Amino acid sequence: MTRSEANHDDPLTDFHCHEMAFSGVSKAVYVTGAGPAVIVMPEMPGISPDVARFARWVRDAGLTVYVPSLFGTDGAYPAAGSGTSVMKRACVSEEFRAFAGGGTSPVVDWLRALARRAHGECGGPGAGVVGMCFTGNFALTMTLEPSVIAPVVNHPSLPLDDPAGLELSPADAVAIRERFERDDLRALGYRFDNDRWCTGQRFAAYAALLGDRFDGRVVSGAAANTEPPPFFRDIVGTPHSVVTAHLVDEEGHPTLRARDEIITFLLSRLTDDETDDETDDE
Repeated sequence: MTRSEANHDDPLTDFHCHEMAFSGVSKAVYVTGAGPAVIVMPEMPGISPDVARFARWVRDAGLTVYVPSLFGTDGAYPAAGSGTSVMKRACVSEEFRAFAGGGTSPVVDWLRALARRAHGECGGPGAGVVGMCFTGNFALTMTLEPSVIAPVVNHPSLPLDDPAGLELSPADAVAIRERFERDDLRALGYRFDNDRWCTGQRFAAYAALLGDRFDGRVVSGAAANTEPPPFFRDIVGTPHSVVTAHLVDEEGHPTLRARDEIITFLLSRLTDDETDDETDDE
């Protein structure tokens, strides 16, 4: 998808939409591809054309992508006004813990069940998960589901009021650290160096929790797309979304390199491909 094409709503017609219910909660999930499962969670304000573009790149690498609808209008181009309304509703929703002291967001229970089903449907050694922005930390908390073995934490923004905080209950933090040690897991993360929603303090908190099992990578904000959709230009107001709204689709560009590193990370853990893992070489 070119930048001009991304300036319009995405009909998502190349995805199969399913209603999936767990513990009495039903949500739409968009599925495409073949191969081991990867849950690609949307960033605020929803499954935008840029989020769908990233999901297609993961699909085209040989993986089955599940994109759950967690907030917003599916496929909608991120306008400033409607995007702000979606964010305000999410911040007061019982499903999310947007502010410090709230602990782990309850929606993660539903997402863990989705990962379990996706792995059962697709097979392979396990499932991958990619969180972004509002859902960024969910990729970490989803690792308490045993099938999740490849978490990617992109520009996690929660808690919104504590740049050094992690959206985790104390008990979950301990359990996650133990699971990473026990099963030899590693999390890959990305942020821009001048992102005010996901600062160096947050990545330092991940490193304090996981040690060298957290591979936090920082991209220069000067490399960010300077013409993102209105929600990101006017409301987010800072380089933020490394592989979606602020990605520049040009060969050799740092944001495109980040996309390729994420896909390599997922493939190296979810398939039997013997391709060298670029994330281990840097």
